[in-house]
Amino acid sequence: MILRDVRKNKFKTGLIITLFLTFIAIFIYFLSVWLFKDVYLAVIVGIVFSVLSTIFSYYNSDKLVLLLNGARPASKKEDLELNDILEGLCLATGLPKPKLYIMEDSSMNAFATGRNPEHSVICVTTGLLNNLEKYELEGVLAHELSHIKNYDILLSTIATIMVGFVIIISDLFLRFSFRGRDNDNKSNGILMIIGLIFIILSPIFGQILQLALSRNREYLADASAIEITRNKDGLISALRKLSSINTPLRTANKATASMFIVNPFSSKKAKDSLFSTHPNTENRINALLNIK
Repeated sequence: MILRDVRKNKFKTGLIITLFLTFIAIFIYFLSVWLFKDVYLAVIVGIVFSVLSTIFSYYNSDKLVLLLNGARPASKKEDLELNDILEGLCLATGLPKPKLYIMEDSSMNAFATGRNPEHSVICVTTGLLNNLEKYELEGVLAHELSHIKNYDILLSTIATIMVGFVIIISDLFLRFSFRGRDNDNKSNGILMIIGLIFIILSPIFGQILQLALSRNREYLADASAIEITRNKDGLISALRKLSSINTPLRTANKATASMFIVNPFSSKKAKDSLFSTHPNTENRINALLNIK
């Protein structure tokens, strides 16, 4: 079952990258036609830029996510217990030890990022370290390790960066259109229409990508964490704390929200809906309690 899910995640990632590459190529094509008045040059610029931006996103998406969240590398001396717990879990799973990062925030949360187990990162907040017991922290780290093992990180990280990129270029498109060029009102008007279309489609495109990161990924990571720790009480207790006494993350943003173990915007126990990025916490706890 796990191998099948890994294959599905790799397929989804390939599909997302292809859609993104096509989307960027079309955008750059229209922009180049407007700037250079040369269709052939526009095609070349569009293809080259889209390929380079996709490659950059693939290899640097984890660094960008850490930068967006203001994370710093963990210290082996100051964060000894965190390092020891993760090393023990990695020995149990046979996974290489991910890099550890810390977010200076009183909110309790965590996420994993990277493109594969060999190039992976787990990031936790200081609030998580200060408020969870060792066995609870072990459950959270095992959950994040499960995302790495199941290749959820590849899909979520690539999607996160690409959604943000689409939103940025949509805004640039409109800025270019308002500046105008050679007083060509007709071409400016067409460009503005295209820009507005991009602005409208960007959040929709982003939501589709987030829905591709099915909430079932969280349920699967929870169940996989229990297989690793052989103790469901730790993760259950951690989830209860995260949903009851948690506060919103200061650096939370919509682009990276789906990557966290719980919704970073609110501690409210929201009901599951079609557009939820996270499953309801009580439902997750009930699913864990039903594991024999």
